[in-house]
Amino acid sequence: MSTVSTSQSPYHHGALREALIEAGLRALEAAEGGAISLRELAREVGVSPAAVYRHFPNKSALLAALGEAGLARLGAAQEQACAAAGGDRAGFAATGRAYVRFALANPALFRLIFTHGETGSAQRDKTDPAWDLLKRSTVALAGEGPAAERLALQAWSIVHGLAMLMLDGRLPADETLIDRVIDPETLFPGAASRQNRFH
Repeated sequence: MSTVSTSQSPYHHGALREALIEAGLRALEAAEGGAISLRELAREVGVSPAAVYRHFPNKSALLAALGEAGLARLGAAQEQACAAAGGDRAGFAATGRAYVRFALANPALFRLIFTHGETGSAQRDKTDPAWDLLKRSTVALAGEGPAAERLALQAWSIVHGLAMLMLDGRLPADETLIDRVIDPETLFPGAASRQNRFH
């Protein structure tokens, strides 16, 4: 069986990389976090394995790229939820609920986001739309300074913990439970409610 040469491929430069990422995201969920083959991705996209390795020299590089793509999608889902809720406390709650619902809808990708790539301050120096939105929203609620930082960490810990408990079957993946738990009015009653919008 012959492979398709890069000269025959319709993909050039960034287009092939993006196509491989899209194929990788589909494969990730289909395999439920199992093994992803670079050769299989090449076959699906219609290029030679050599073309894939030019963009991703190994599987770790591919998984890191998939994690970054997942983070961008998570951030976009939260931005959309915040805007739909109108910002302020309602928007703050909506971003947290969107976080959990994204995890439930994309379990393998969600786990990948937090198991590949850099962690801690090294990761925060990079583009992270979900974290950026969280920082903006907590500053809008609590003002600049330690209170906003604490609120951000509390909020992230709660929504991530809830997502993992549901993914691991420790809690039911129940929509009403998500809405009931992620309620800033009861979680953070002391946070100053401002009329800022988080987008």
